[in-house]
Amino acid sequence: MAYATVNPYTNEIVKQYDNSTPDEIEQTLANAYNLYKSMRDDPVAPRAKILHKLSQIFIKDAEQLAKPLVEDMGKLYNEALGEVAICADIAEYYAANAERLLAPESVQTLSGQAQILNRPYGVLMAVEPWNFPYYQIMRVFAPYFAAGNPMVLKHAANTPGSALAFEAAVEKAGAPVGSFKNLFLSYDQVADVIADPRIQGVCLTGSERGGKAVAAEAGKNLKKSTMELGGNDAFIVLDDANMDEVEKVSAAARLYNCGQVCTSSKRFIVTEKNYDRFIKNLAEQFANVKMGDPMDPTTTLAPMCTEKNKNKLQKQVDEAIAAGAKVYYGNEPVDLDGQFFQPTILTDITKDNPAYYQEMFGPVAQVYKVKDEAAAIELANDSHLGLGGIVYSGDAQHGAEVAAKIETGMMFVNTFLSTLPEIPFGGIKMSGYGRELGDECIYSFVNRELVVKNPDPEGKLPENKFGGLVAPALLPQD
Repeated sequence: MAYATVNPYTNEIVKQYDNSTPDEIEQTLANAYNLYKSMRDDPVAPRAKILHKLSQIFIKDAEQLAKPLVEDMGKLYNEALGEVAICADIAEYYAANAERLLAPESVQTLSGQAQILNRPYGVLMAVEPWNFPYYQIMRVFAPYFAAGNPMVLKHAANTPGSALAFEAAVEKAGAPVGSFKNLFLSYDQVADVIADPRIQGVCLTGSERGGKAVAAEAGKNLKKSTMELGGNDAFIVLDDANMDEVEKVSAAARLYNCGQVCTSSKRFIVTEKNYDRFIKNLAEQFANVKMGDPMDPTTTLAPMCTEKNKNKLQKQVDEAIAAGAKVYYGNEPVDLDGQFFQPTILTDITKDNPAYYQEMFGPVAQVYKVKDEAAAIELANDSHLGLGGIVYSGDAQHGAEVAAKIETGMMFVNTFLSTLPEIPFGGIKMSGYGRELGDECIYSFVNRELVVKNPDPEGKLPENKFGGLVAPALLPQD
């Protein structure tokens, strides 16, 4: 069976799930489309109230909701609680701000009295990954549901329990039937759902490979899409960086969620002045992690999500070494059951090494020594990906100037990369297109419908003004 919870710590098959049947898919699409039609003229307020209730559920039931994350993909329990908390914040943010964001907007125009109405777009399909099983859903569901768009979900094959738990929370919040439904879809079924005329848009977070496949299906069917794909984020340490502050965040920037984060710092680019101190400290922190039961509060490094992903990462490391990379620390077997991977530091990675352009999705850090700031910027930009990054500088303003030169979607200066409801999330290059979170994301799947009224009670056009696309010479003359 394609969908199954296999506990990465115990290797136990917890539960398996059959793929959704054609009848189940049809009923889901019918429910979603019927709901869209019934609520597209409704005010925002009732949906905002549902989001507020959903936020409260994520707060009240936090411990219960955190456990499927641990069981599905091995997330540390404390990190799972943090994911549940940010989901509550996201739901509450759009509950509090959706009416403001979706209010009609007046436009100054010679054509008459014009407004832009923020109308629902239609039923959306979300294709989401396993590494943050709730957060990835919430950051698309909350704003787009607030805008009046029902959602169908295709979640990752190894996080079915989390998908169902999220669905149950939405139902508990009082959302009407059709608002949100998880389907256990095969790849062929995904293509069929995207092609269905009742689906109007697709949002995906995932790999570059998955993004290309889903974007191709969406494009073939002229469906709007947003893509948040992988990252090969740079962590730049300049000459004047406060190394005490750097050392507080450097290991966590790579090992949080076992390094299985699109925005993890994967390439540490350090100027010569600080290189020796930096890499020595990073290795010490990597050596001090405690691997074990994700439910144990003393555990600091969880297992990887699946055996398949662990083996893929090991293959990438092996290929990098074969191509000349050096192991500064790690790459030793872990004498534990479960999908544990020893934190590893690779150096001496040259441009012809396959690891140079790869995203390593796990606890492996690439560390580069560069001569100066200019070389750091050049190396940071020499990537096919452009999602996020961090710069450490003794002067925050100068750090911000360096950050502005990095070709990426998000940069953080002298601080850990974070996600919050009010700041946009997304990248450029092969890291995808579109933004999630923040205020602007809500318009990604909104019909910005223009309505222009002629203010004249008799319908006469104002003098020296022309309406629509009609050329002045074609207007009736008095």
